[in-house]
Amino acid sequence: MDDTAKENAEFPAAAGILLGLGLGGFFDGIVLHQVLQWHHMLSSAGFPPDSLENLRLNTFFDGLFHMGTYVFVVLGLIVLWRRGRRRPLLWSAKLMAGTFLIGFGGFNLIEGTVNHQILGLHHVNETVSRDQWVYWDTGFLLWGALMLIAGWVLYRSGKRDLSR
Repeated sequence: MDDTAKENAEFPAAAGILLGLGLGGFFDGIVLHQVLQWHHMLSSAGFPPDSLENLRLNTFFDGLFHMGTYVFVVLGLIVLWRRGRRRPLLWSAKLMAGTFLIGFGGFNLIEGTVNHQILGLHHVNETVSRDQWVYWDTGFLLWGALMLIAGWVLYRSGKRDLSR
């Protein structure tokens, strides 16, 4: 395959990153908000889930959050479908997994920085004593950074494999 054909068949990294962003958000919302119930969207912003009214408000904003992550997944699928429909793609498990990890890690870094650190809307684990929140928030950011780095390494490795 010549270089032009390879370039035209290149895996759409944006699709994988969008899917990773959405999956990262779904993990956060489903596992941390709903299953473990460690926090809700506004639980540290003056609306702790200690009353039915506050729980309803938090549940509503959790739902808006899920709608946003759903949009990322839909956009990722649209990009993937459109690119794959126009021309054959050079698929690779490393490229797909790498871009998913970049998106998932990016989600953790952005959401953790904005919602946990800057706005203080909620913290990762609000079921522990307040003085421990910083450790959970820091772990969330480190987890995101590690996923992002691992994703970048996998993605670059997949690109090298395909260039051979």
